[in-house]
Amino acid sequence: MCQNPHRSLGTNPDEPPSPRSPEEEAREAKMQAQVEEVAWTLANGDASARIQAARNVRKIVRRSPKARSAFAVSAVIQPLVAMLPSANHRSMESALLALLNIAVRNERNKEKIASSGAIPPLLDILRSDSNLRELATSALLSLSASKSNRPIIAASGAIPPLVKIIVSGNMHGKVDAITTLYNLSSCVESYGDLSSSAEGAKPLLALLKDNKKHSKFVDKTTALLKILCKSDEGRRAILDFECGILTLVETVEEGSLLGAENAVGILLSLCRSSQEKCRELVLNEGPIPGLLLLTVEGTKKAGDSARELLEILRKDSRPKRIESEDLETIVHDIAAKVNGPDQAETAKNMLRDVVRRNMEDNISRLQVSEQQYAAHKCRLGQ
Repeated sequence: MCQNPHRSLGTNPDEPPSPRSPEEEAREAKMQAQVEEVAWTLANGDASARIQAARNVRKIVRRSPKARSAFAVSAVIQPLVAMLPSANHRSMESALLALLNIAVRNERNKEKIASSGAIPPLLDILRSDSNLRELATSALLSLSASKSNRPIIAASGAIPPLVKIIVSGNMHGKVDAITTLYNLSSCVESYGDLSSSAEGAKPLLALLKDNKKHSKFVDKTTALLKILCKSDEGRRAILDFECGILTLVETVEEGSLLGAENAVGILLSLCRSSQEKCRELVLNEGPIPGLLLLTVEGTKKAGDSARELLEILRKDSRPKRIESEDLETIVHDIAAKVNGPDQAETAKNMLRDVVRRNMEDNISRLQVSEQQYAAHKCRLGQ
């Protein structure tokens, strides 16, 4: 039977909860009085009073999980949402900050805010020229952290304005927009809009170029580029970006397992779509060492993509499954064409060493497994 995660161990489920201390009751009564006062002011106060009430909400809830839960009631959230379309800049800003802080680290609060109608006015702010666009992007990022909110956000037309933030927003806004789009990329509703948003390719590649390749942010950036690469416009935008291919090759070499998998997938998509054009562009950036490493140390998907890309780079029609001897021949032929026979022999020797080390590792793991199996049989008395 599943235990209630909120009940401490050793507590009898049939016993009533332990009584609260007078101090706890006093604090809760004070909190409830604050909630009621804020709710009344938001409903009945003038513009200046509502702005101050929203600021008070932010101040109270920002460091208290209990306060966030207490203030996440319709009487507070709905008036705050109603302040978002205001022509008064201070009113919009105070409401945004209050809602952001109510949503922090609380899944239920995020869902309440979204269900209260916050998403359409947030998107209106994104589409405007307001300097609150980046703050609204942060709010959408927070709401998109809830999986149940993602289809609602995607279906509301969030993709184009988020891409605009990537194109023209400040750095903080770009990072938040990329993370939001990554959250939304799991939704079927957003896939078509993402793949057709080719204008996002250039700023994504620029951010990829300037960031450390072994980071979660790069994983998200390459995942979005991989979606963009599904359209002709997206592929053209990637090819038109200066140093775009080099940046992807560097990600293959230096990225995390997921980042390298995404990057090799993008390179393969480019070469599949236009072998004659892309083959030479990719070859000129020296991808062979990174691709070889992926065939041995990458994920299965990355290894398969790397093998197929190596075949395309060689311009051969061999079966897709490449053995180590075939890889040595491919490496030698490509490197000889690009860098000359001396470098070709070096590349071939490097591959042979990588394969040898991989075989030694496999043998070691097999020996350990055999020892563990023998010990297991011994314990069973077999």
